[in-house]
Amino acid sequence: MKIHVANHPLISHKLTVLRDETTPSPTFRQLTEEIVMLLAYEATRDVHVVPVDVKTPVAIAHGAQLAKPRPVVVPILRAGLGMLEGMVRLIPTAEVGFLGMVRDEKTLQASTYANRLPEDLTGRQCYILDPMLATGGTLIAAINYLLERGASDITAICIISSPEGIATLEKEYEGKNLPITLVTGALDEKLNEKGYIVPGLGDAGDRLYGVV
Repeated sequence: MKIHVANHPLISHKLTVLRDETTPSPTFRQLTEEIVMLLAYEATRDVHVVPVDVKTPVAIAHGAQLAKPRPVVVPILRAGLGMLEGMVRLIPTAEVGFLGMVRDEKTLQASTYANRLPEDLTGRQCYILDPMLATGGTLIAAINYLLERGASDITAICIISSPEGIATLEKEYEGKNLPITLVTGALDEKLNEKGYIVPGLGDAGDRLYGVV
């Protein structure tokens, strides 16, 4: 498993405003989109392409285009929806699936309540979108869900992550030689006793869409 912390000054700047408790939801949503675009740039370095030639006004140029089957972007509902626009702006031809997962606040275990994904993901590159990697339970459940359907290459994009969550991921997939990558904008200090990231940014879903 590969871990990449995107230490970029623009991400740090935007993330600082994102963390501020006084940042209103419209600004929070806009910043989330911008941060995801920057993270997606890092996350798609190994996206599958095929060579292609095009004719410019001057000569033939040798280039590349996205290979088929197209990548699949999988936001985890509901907070992952706030990351979707930034991802599809970078890869507008990607297919989009949805995975509904909820974490039990007492046991911290994740369970799936909805999905809108192809049954067969054989040979597909999948990009999971989830703002927060806290305990790691939700992300592991999502990754395993995709692996069971044949996904051959999975990259998780998280805005912030906890050391405990990363350690849990690494332990889960240690020695399994699976093509799994985590790209995150920041590695925070720790989890608190309730399983929330510290310093974190609060509940990403509530800050994106309000409390419902």
